[in-house]
Amino acid sequence: MANQVDDPRRQLLISMLSAGVFAAGVGFAPRLVAMGKVPRVIPPGKSFFEIDGEVRVNGQLANLDTVIKTRDVVATGAGSHAVFVVGRDAFILRSQSEMQIEGGAIIQGLRLFSGKVLSVFGRRNRGESLLLRSGTATIGIRGTGIYMEADPEQTYFCTCYGSTEIRSSIDKNQVQHITSEHHDDPRYLLSRPDNKGRLIVPAPMINHNDLELALVEELVGRTPPFGLEGDSYSGPRRSY
Repeated sequence: MANQVDDPRRQLLISMLSAGVFAAGVGFAPRLVAMGKVPRVIPPGKSFFEIDGEVRVNGQLANLDTVIKTRDVVATGAGSHAVFVVGRDAFILRSQSEMQIEGGAIIQGLRLFSGKVLSVFGRRNRGESLLLRSGTATIGIRGTGIYMEADPEQTYFCTCYGSTEIRSSIDKNQVQHITSEHHDDPRYLLSRPDNKGRLIVPAPMINHNDLELALVEELVGRTPPFGLEGDSYSGPRRSY
């Protein structure tokens, strides 16, 4: 069962949440355990695990009973965040962010208009595509974990694990293929070329951590491919 507490990774996640490690270094403190909110698989007919502050879906204030569907626009106000699931995919949408979920019966893409999102995506069937878009980036992904920030000047993108194709929206001939085991190759996608003519340049890992990835994977019944203790890459994600 997905909510069994005898799973060692789950036990570790809960203990680290209780110790406050989850919030370290990223300014994201949902106070989950203090509120009695242990991460577990979101049941059918539900979307939200956590709402803090002003969160809107299609312009309407959301609550824990609001259901998010494809084509919906989710937005957060200042000092707010949302943790939610749509199908086999899970998200942390940070403060002052806006994104649209694109697709039909399943998610086929995301458009991040502004702000920051951490996402984990389940594997797609052969022939099913998934695209992430911002003002300066078009990113094709397979089942993976990602972190993305968008503003008018640039997009920050980290392939936390998995494979992605990163393409500049300004010059579609500038494209890079990334295979990452553990935050190996983050990138900035710029609105204007740098002094070498590049629109895609290396970036550091910023503003997200492994415990957040473990949290959202837990909400869809999976675990990341790395150990929370900081051990090395151990292969594909495990489903319960």
